[in-house]
Amino acid sequence: MNERSQQRRPATFRLDDPSVVVTEADETGRISRGTIQITPEPDPLALPVPVQTTLPARRGFPWGTMFWSGLAGLTLLGTGLGVVRLIEDLLARSESLGMVGLAFAFVTALALAVVIGREAFGLARLATIEKLHQRAAAVLASDDRKESRVIVQNLLNIAHQNPQLARARATLESHTGEIIDGADMIRLAERELMSPLDAEARRLVSSAAQKVSIVTAVSPRAAIDVLFVFVAALRLIRQLAYLYGGRPGALGMIRLLRHVIAHLAITGGMAASDSLVQQMLGHGIAAKLSQRLGEGMLNGLLTARLGLAAIEVTRPLPFAALPPPKLSDLATDLLRKKDGEE
Repeated sequence: MNERSQQRRPATFRLDDPSVVVTEADETGRISRGTIQITPEPDPLALPVPVQTTLPARRGFPWGTMFWSGLAGLTLLGTGLGVVRLIEDLLARSESLGMVGLAFAFVTALALAVVIGREAFGLARLATIEKLHQRAAAVLASDDRKESRVIVQNLLNIAHQNPQLARARATLESHTGEIIDGADMIRLAERELMSPLDAEARRLVSSAAQKVSIVTAVSPRAAIDVLFVFVAALRLIRQLAYLYGGRPGALGMIRLLRHVIAHLAITGGMAASDSLVQQMLGHGIAAKLSQRLGEGMLNGLLTARLGLAAIEVTRPLPFAALPPPKLSDLATDLLRKKDGEE
């Protein structure tokens, strides 16, 4: 309402009273004496919702895809012709050598088919978890009850392979028939299924950060530090993916690593925050530890930051009912570990 109406004493009136005039906020002009002017305030829920714009599709012929596809095809043809010539030469020399060569070729082809199947299954499983995460986030916004039941059933199918979630599955299944809103059902599934997994994920991240902190503090070579941190990061991402139901292979790990790096870039990168630096200085780390131990502490914090990003990527549900793990909590664990070792 305008400033003049705010100075009026409180009074009751009917909206269908002819002396009540409804005007817009930008409308100017004088009103007659004895007339009550009302200016409706905008409803925040009725404001237009910003629509997420999508990037325009790339136009043009995919020459890069065509090049790599042709190169892969030529490589496969050359490898196949080489194997055929090798088997023919072995048969020309001796029939027994040719049969041995055929047996090796069959075993190799069978193993290649199994590896391709496992990679395809791992990529499909990761895609399923990513879609569950997106659908759950949409249900938290739309409160779709029917969609929430479908998501919970998919979560139960994924959690069926984890014996540690047997009691949580039974508890959640007992609530599937009850009248619960869609968003509340997603939060209930998160509390029942994700709570024990989040605790284990935090333990894995803390353990990996402590190992990186110790090894890089005592390692004499920088190359060893880089190699160990890289291997520890890959191992941590794989462990978190398996924990939350993913089965990534080599291609799946490449995809997960890309998503984790993209998540780090969006959420602020690998830099330690000012609060963590103040926390380290507050505990006297700069005065107590040597330069190598300080570098080990920083490497441990960066590994923990990578682990938290991997949790966000590999978790099938977004954080809604449960608080996400914070880097400050893991930093406190590292500081307690260092103080205990002293």
